[in-house]
Amino acid sequence: MYRIGFDARRAFKNFGGLGNYSRSAITSLTHFFNYNEYYLYTPPYKDHPLFAFRNNSNVKIRTPKGLSAISTAWWRAYSIKQAIERDKLDIYHGLTGELPLTTTEIPKIVTIHDLDHHRYPMYYRALDRWLCTTRISRSVKTADRIIAVSKQTADDIVEFFKTDRSKIDIVHPSCDPQFYTQASAEKIQHVKEKFSLPKRFIVAMGAIEERKNVVNIVKALPRLPKDIKLYCFGRWTPYALTIAATAESLGVRDRVIMIHEADFSLMPAIYSLAEALVYVSHSEGFGIPVLEGITYGVPVITSGGSSMAEAGGDAALYVNPLSPSDIGDKIEMILSSPTLKHSMTERGFDHAKQFRNDKAAEKLFEIYTRTINEYKR
Repeated sequence: MYRIGFDARRAFKNFGGLGNYSRSAITSLTHFFNYNEYYLYTPPYKDHPLFAFRNNSNVKIRTPKGLSAISTAWWRAYSIKQAIERDKLDIYHGLTGELPLTTTEIPKIVTIHDLDHHRYPMYYRALDRWLCTTRISRSVKTADRIIAVSKQTADDIVEFFKTDRSKIDIVHPSCDPQFYTQASAEKIQHVKEKFSLPKRFIVAMGAIEERKNVVNIVKALPRLPKDIKLYCFGRWTPYALTIAATAESLGVRDRVIMIHEADFSLMPAIYSLAEALVYVSHSEGFGIPVLEGITYGVPVITSGGSSMAEAGGDAALYVNPLSPSDIGDKIEMILSSPTLKHSMTERGFDHAKQFRNDKAAEKLFEIYTRTINEYKR
């Protein structure tokens, strides 16, 4: 039995990709390797149905008491050492690119999701680029092992930080188990009414920000039948104003609906009704929404020549994300061909088997075991 610790801040505080990755890893490990003890280190949080793992008997949650936001950040960087030592951990895993700034006499693993701030600096503010570079640079140097979520991310770690490739393991993420089973009729009816979903629509997922490239999906809409609407589900950023202005200029403003606070648990029901998931981001570490889509059985269109091909395999259709005409043509192919939709769904189910959460948990636990044993030598 091992005592395994996690930087679990984003598992409790983030409801996007990093949070989904963290919750999936914790849930899978605590279920499939339930003879271990798991310690989750996080600032104070509000409970949520997605945190069901917190009720497991093998899970212990550690939070600082009565601290301000600044003090909490200090706790995560420095004071957490005392908590880790009290818990007598065998290994500590920074799930989202961060490790404590103080050293501990146990092996440390860090997961790096992407280096987009290096590869695509135009999408990030200078301060954010500096903070990401500083944090990740230190983490990859101090970690005993590095987990990259894709080959693309592993290549970027080597290129930008000159890291020894032998120090890196590639472990593709799994997606939330809710995408393994069909949504109930009640939940499907609920999302129809809640979001006024029309008979035919396509879905874009992820934060409404520039690198997600939603504007080029909007530019593809005039090429599609007039009854096709685009529903964008994701956190609001000022880029939403650009999307709205583009839609207005093209005469499709009434066909673009942006929803910024949708419950993640409703996504399978929404996918049940969608014609396709269109995820044409300029950059991603892996692209979990692509995996969610093919796992659930919705046809997926995504960016070619990127890490999304690792998620989509031969189940997705790939486009040039800079070409609205290519995006529109691929959407039209799906809309007009039930045979294509069926074959994509079947290929998706088959491809997604290699990303099931039990397989991801097995790979992670094998790395933990190997790293602990190597550290003891």
